[in-house]
Amino acid sequence: MDHHETASVMPPARSRPCDPWLLIRRQSNPSAFAQDESLFALSNGSLGVRGGLEEDDSPSQGCFLAGAWERAPIEYHERFPGFAAHTDTRVPVTDGTRIHLRLGDTPVRLGEGEWLEFERALDLRSGCYRRHLRWRSPEGATLEIDAERIVSLDAPALLAIRYRVRSVDYHGPITLESSLSTARDAVEQGDDPRIGTRLDGGFSTCDARAEEDHAYVMQRTAHSGIRVACMQRHAYDTEQLDFRLANLAPHGVMQVYEGQLAPGTAVVLEKYVSYAWSAPHGEDTDAALLDRADASLAQARQQGYDALLARQAAMFDALWRNADLAVDGDPRTEQALRFNLFHVFQSSSRDGHSSTAAKGLTGEGYEGHYFWDAEAFMLPAMVTLAPELARGMLIYRYRTLERARLHARELNHARGALYAWRTISGDECSAYFPSGSAQYHINAAVAWAIRQYVDVSGDLGFLRDHGAEILFETARIWLDIGHFNARRNGAFCIHGVTGPDEYTALVDNNHYTNRMAQRHLRDAAQVARWLSEYDPRFFGELSRRLDLESFEVMQWLRAADAMYLPEDSELGIFPQDDTFLDKPRMPKRAHGDAKRPLLLELHPLSIYRHQVCKQADTLLSLMLAGDGVSREAKRRNFDYYEGVTVHDSTLSASTFSVIAAEVGEADKAWRYFQDTLRVDLDDLHGNAAHGVHMAAMAGSWLALCWGYGGVRINHGQLSLAPRLPDAWHGYRFGLQWRGSHLRVEVSQTGVHYSLTRGDEVSFHHEGELLQLRKGESLSLPHRFAEARQPLRAVIFDLDGVIADTAVVHRAAWERLAQEIDAPFDEVLAERMKGVDRRGSLEILLERAPRTYSEAEKDELGERKNRYYREQIGSFGPDNLLPGARHAVETTRNAGLRVALASASRNAPLLLERLGIADLFDYIVDASTIERSKPDPEIFLAAAAGLGVAPAACLGVEDAAAGIASIRAAGMVAVGVGQREVLGEADVVLPGLTAFRIVEFVEDKNRATAERAEASHINT
Repeated sequence: MDHHETASVMPPARSRPCDPWLLIRRQSNPSAFAQDESLFALSNGSLGVRGGLEEDDSPSQGCFLAGAWERAPIEYHERFPGFAAHTDTRVPVTDGTRIHLRLGDTPVRLGEGEWLEFERALDLRSGCYRRHLRWRSPEGATLEIDAERIVSLDAPALLAIRYRVRSVDYHGPITLESSLSTARDAVEQGDDPRIGTRLDGGFSTCDARAEEDHAYVMQRTAHSGIRVACMQRHAYDTEQLDFRLANLAPHGVMQVYEGQLAPGTAVVLEKYVSYAWSAPHGEDTDAALLDRADASLAQARQQGYDALLARQAAMFDALWRNADLAVDGDPRTEQALRFNLFHVFQSSSRDGHSSTAAKGLTGEGYEGHYFWDAEAFMLPAMVTLAPELARGMLIYRYRTLERARLHARELNHARGALYAWRTISGDECSAYFPSGSAQYHINAAVAWAIRQYVDVSGDLGFLRDHGAEILFETARIWLDIGHFNARRNGAFCIHGVTGPDEYTALVDNNHYTNRMAQRHLRDAAQVARWLSEYDPRFFGELSRRLDLESFEVMQWLRAADAMYLPEDSELGIFPQDDTFLDKPRMPKRAHGDAKRPLLLELHPLSIYRHQVCKQADTLLSLMLAGDGVSREAKRRNFDYYEGVTVHDSTLSASTFSVIAAEVGEADKAWRYFQDTLRVDLDDLHGNAAHGVHMAAMAGSWLALCWGYGGVRINHGQLSLAPRLPDAWHGYRFGLQWRGSHLRVEVSQTGVHYSLTRGDEVSFHHEGELLQLRKGESLSLPHRFAEARQPLRAVIFDLDGVIADTAVVHRAAWERLAQEIDAPFDEVLAERMKGVDRRGSLEILLERAPRTYSEAEKDELGERKNRYYREQIGSFGPDNLLPGARHAVETTRNAGLRVALASASRNAPLLLERLGIADLFDYIVDASTIERSKPDPEIFLAAAAGLGVAPAACLGVEDAAAGIASIRAAGMVAVGVGQREVLGEADVVLPGLTAFRIVEFVEDKNRATAERAEASHINT
């Protein structure tokens, strides 16, 4: 679809408060569609549907099934024993979303018309994706298209769509062409190894039929032996629509419906699509698959769309009741946390036949593969919210245990099991073994996840029937790749592995691997001892089947106790591996796209020769298994590894946030939390179009609960040590623990614990053992108050603070008001201060003599902007307000960062005219935000751009709306003007000539707004 020319006519949306339950996007530029298709994708763990438009043929729209993948050989010029022989690639299946339109005989091509209004909305409460388009055809017919869809959580693969077209001014026939499209193929491999594949085969259509009451397509893969049936049925009001025809299309099947539209009338079509698929080379007949799909459709049509939606909302309600999430004073963060949990929850497998892929089912990134981050990030996020999903992920590992045994044999291990680094079927799919198969730590991640799940759920039946066998078989591998090294006083050393940091490969004694292997070996030995007592008969049968003897279990404990975990005597840190600290640091990149990782810029050997980390490695071991490491040691390691980590992986930020919070680095904890929180919403790594990042999304929940909440699970005990970020007034989250539900509420005064479900729960708070019984709650003061964050940044407004452009804005608005005969007075002018152009226009038009269309409003806004730009064209340094340059320069000289937060889209131009553009580290204007002041978004965005926590910022404003925005962002607010207008400010100055930055900084600990206020309050 191409409508670059029409995208510019979209009016900016009216500012509205951030709803933490509703994600809204209004981008109509096609270049942003691929990212939005990822953000608005729906899934149920088996079926994933990207968030494209029904009537659009987007090249990146697609539908995916967890069980539908193709196998292709991996080609090597030089193949050695044990190299991965083939790769599995999740390929798009039949797209069931398509509904094309015709007005009379004219096809509706969105790119050829005018987009008057456009909005996508993801309802996180109900799991429903809705979107609205008001569109005008080249012939002048105006339509409103409203569509909503769900992917049912309690049906294996059911997509339900309600599609409505309403006429605004069109009178005539309308045709709806509902199709199942097979036109989409897998993305081909390009320069970015994170997406695309060299696929030999893929899906082909083996049968298709279209009739009045249903239509279907049968597909099959060339090599993996998977067959997929896709069938659709519809429901509609026969007074609105009539069935016209059904036929085969060049790429699929189509059913066509006709109706008549008149201004104010609408037609509605409900579309139900179901998928059924076989196992690889499975015995299901095509007829059986079609029957399964048809049965699902019959049930869906009988229930109807509204009932399906209500059921969907009920299932999501269970998630939200367990999460029990609230953030007081920061709806933007609460929304992002809910959005991230929504995606991880909906993308997790519900049948135990698959896991959670790196991109879920939201796109083709990483070929749909599962990695170790499913157990290290996604599972711990879900285990206290939806433990049945965590169990399903581990059941998948049990189902693929035999494939892990075969993989171990490929790598010359006579016994035991080694899970593949990246896989779908269980076979290794990585062609590059140094950063693929060498990542033996995946075994430890699976073992760690088993312990997490059993500790949280108390599911000893799973541990006996499934977990124990996984633990024993995977533990065996450590004794194969490590040995008791006489040259290191008998320490157990592990050789030739790669840790989570893929920029350092094939090393000896990777700290993460060794520490996690130690935990794995101890767990395996402990479970062997437990199982021999819990169910001796079962343990005996399992031991005989695995040829497991007590001497081997003793060796596990001996290796764990002797594990080589050195600390560098000079630096006081854990070396990442034996040679890491001996290498030179990687020089900083002088140019290039900051979103492009080093792996796309440099040969791997160039990276391996340097002391550079792609992501958290040693620090991750301290997050997952660092209970025996002191806080001081964690701080030393945090300080060191922060300096050599480039965070090219989205897995990295959450770990740094958790550790930073633990060691008291509140500023950095906040910055890393924001990075993992918004990696997809803000496309921080430039590849959200490939699908969203599940581990980073899960990591944001871990950063909240483990970082700020201080949650840890050690030796079967739940511990918490909550702390409150300065940016918030308070927050709340919930945990499921062995059938009970614990609510944790954190405020400025302390922590309140409540047992909302269950009979009792025991946990540690700041090291003290506590117990709550049914219906009980407990309030505790904070054990200690952390020092207030030091002032690190100042964020200035532009108009009325740096330069007196307010009078220019006023003159432009007044001129426009005269031209349209709208009243204009002092009250109106004051209300416009700090409000963006569209918001100000809405204020002006409140008392205008007539109403204006969206297109007319757009023209009025542009006219006012033209008047404004004419005036500022003559601006220069002389137009700076008194004290402005000095205030900014002294702030920079004090070592603080400086940003500009302006509601004017012309801010960058004006700074250049004023000659002070180089004094600002970051600029936020109305073009980069969705909501205007008094919403805190603009100041929060400025703080995020500076990499500084909002609580460490001071904002300077001359308008009441701006002061409200600063305070809502959790910052100290300095007003410039009159106290009676700016009464909510912490400090009010007559002008920047009275601004003394030294009076806001005391010692190294806090911003002293109180002292400044005593000196300079304008009475």
